[in-house]
Amino acid sequence: MQLSMNEATALKKSSLEKDLELCEKYGYDKIEIRTMDCLPEYLKTHTVDDLASYFKTHHVKPYAFNTLCFFNNRTAEEYQKVLDELRYMCEIGQRIGCDTIITVPTVELKKVTRAEIRKSCIKTLSEMADFAKPYGMRISLEFIGHPAASVNTFGEAYDIIREVNRDNLGITLDCFHFHGMGSRLEDLEKADGSKIFVVHLNDTEDFPIGSLLDEDRIWPGEGCINLDDILSTLKKIGFREDVVSLELFRPEYYEMDPEDVYRTGKEKSMAVINRIF
Repeated sequence: MQLSMNEATALKKSSLEKDLELCEKYGYDKIEIRTMDCLPEYLKTHTVDDLASYFKTHHVKPYAFNTLCFFNNRTAEEYQKVLDELRYMCEIGQRIGCDTIITVPTVELKKVTRAEIRKSCIKTLSEMADFAKPYGMRISLEFIGHPAASVNTFGEAYDIIREVNRDNLGITLDCFHFHGMGSRLEDLEKADGSKIFVVHLNDTEDFPIGSLLDEDRIWPGEGCINLDDILSTLKKIGFREDVVSLELFRPEYYEMDPEDVYRTGKEKSMAVINRIF
């Protein structure tokens, strides 16, 4: 099983250029590139060709772009901005060898029915998957384990992507979000493992379901999430990607030297992964 690093994990004191160096130094196989801050900052002093060249000449490879935000139940003008961003990611992805775009559902919708949310998700995800396909790109829906998120459980997300039924549309399973709103292992057990495109590895403090915030994430294996059951189930259903990605947003970790974040992250992650894979 390969290990990826999501750039959010050492965000405050690092950069894309530094993250690439640390991935190489500490033996990470892949990197999730943050498109909202780290990539634009990198491109102020580098080119897309520079990034493509780096991946061609180093061990680390791109895992996914993170993140295309808030795609569903938007105004026509807002949705056009989502599509413009999607085009940008597809064009860069083609050039650097990154074939997956993670997208997250809209948060804090005001009095929108579940039926309206589902209808919008099906329409927009169908359109985005169809748009991305000629570029050789995949769309990976990440449900958000919080009450304010419009799609917040694995079961909901899987039903949506199953109805859309596109080869290049799948799910990002974040262990924190899976736990956050009480997603059920039974739903994961019934899923097609080939539709899980991205897995985020993390853990959390033991707060009540529905109250968790990103800042509550901690090193894998140090919290209350039953990671062994999640990873064992993924293995059982035929998860094919052979990569998991460490994604944390812990304020204390942001104050650490990025070297220590990468070193500790590798040790903690592999200790969990090696129990199952």
